[in-house]
Amino acid sequence: MKFISLLVLLVGFAVAACAGKASENLDKIRLPPGFHISVYAGQIPGARSLAVGDDGTVYVGTREDKVYALRDGNRDGLADSVQTVVSGLNAPNGVAFLNGDLYIAEIHRILRLKDISAHLDNPPKVELVFDAYPEDQHHGWKYLRVGPDGKLYAGVGAPCNICLSEKEVYASLTRLDPDGKHFEIFARGIRNTVGFDWHPQTGEIFFTDNGRDWLGDDAPPEELNHAPKAGLHFGYPYCHGGDIADPEFGKLKACSEFTPPAWKFPAHVAPLGLRFYRGRLFPPSYQGQLFVAQHGSWNRSTPLGYRVALVKFKDGKPVADEVFADGWLQANGDVLGRPVDILELADGSLLISDDKQGAVYRIDYRP
Repeated sequence: MKFISLLVLLVGFAVAACAGKASENLDKIRLPPGFHISVYAGQIPGARSLAVGDDGTVYVGTREDKVYALRDGNRDGLADSVQTVVSGLNAPNGVAFLNGDLYIAEIHRILRLKDISAHLDNPPKVELVFDAYPEDQHHGWKYLRVGPDGKLYAGVGAPCNICLSEKEVYASLTRLDPDGKHFEIFARGIRNTVGFDWHPQTGEIFFTDNGRDWLGDDAPPEELNHAPKAGLHFGYPYCHGGDIADPEFGKLKACSEFTPPAWKFPAHVAPLGLRFYRGRLFPPSYQGQLFVAQHGSWNRSTPLGYRVALVKFKDGKPVADEVFADGWLQANGDVLGRPVDILELADGSLLISDDKQGAVYRIDYRP
């Protein structure tokens, strides 16, 4: 018993040390009054997509080769442990939890770890669910979620900056049953979506899409798209932002043929993960509003993004947006972090992953 207690204590010290390193710059993060940010867990190289299990365990996908599990046993807002669930995978960016099982999206396939909650200390072998996705690395990493219909949703990015592929699965949003059957393309004309969620009232999906490069610092806008039904086409590669014809492919089809964005973000902010807020911890004005992680530009002459935006909804539609959390991009150009995904915990707090710092932050509200 003494050995176990010592081991738990040492693990706690290690986690605290990692959190301390990741929290060095958190005093520079700006939030609305009453909101606070802290490090939930550090030492997660390339932390990307987030999912939560029935027991509160948080799973973190990466574009490295590992998937991690974070556990906060005493519910103090700091993970007590960070452990590797599985390694040796092909950019397991996407993670989703359903009926006790953890689903993992690699570049070319979807895997499953059955009954993971009961076997976290001795994870089961991975099972293959689906393996017919393309193997292209370019925009190949996948975001994975479970929809209200119980199906798995995953985006397939374009294998290029701008191109017209003969394979219709590219530049699409796909869905399939949890057993890998009934695969279909749900939406098309999507250059690269790495985040989607369903509106709490309507149950309709909204997803981010990263616009093409090399049309200038301020074009095209990044997109928040809305698909109230299957079968819609959102313009890529012919049209960008709803009304900008592509210099190469725009002559083939008119922008009027496609579904325009529900909302537009500034060019190159790179919107990724997003979540509608369903909790009760934040003030009522945040109920049903959409938090969007903006990863930040890589080729804009003046960097932009590196923040979390809040998109305000009314009657099921976006009507305004504002900055909710920023400071990861400093005035002198220093980049302190890059938000990737957002997850709401049972207590109503939000987790934000950061693949630059290899950390997951927690935002809560204490007026």
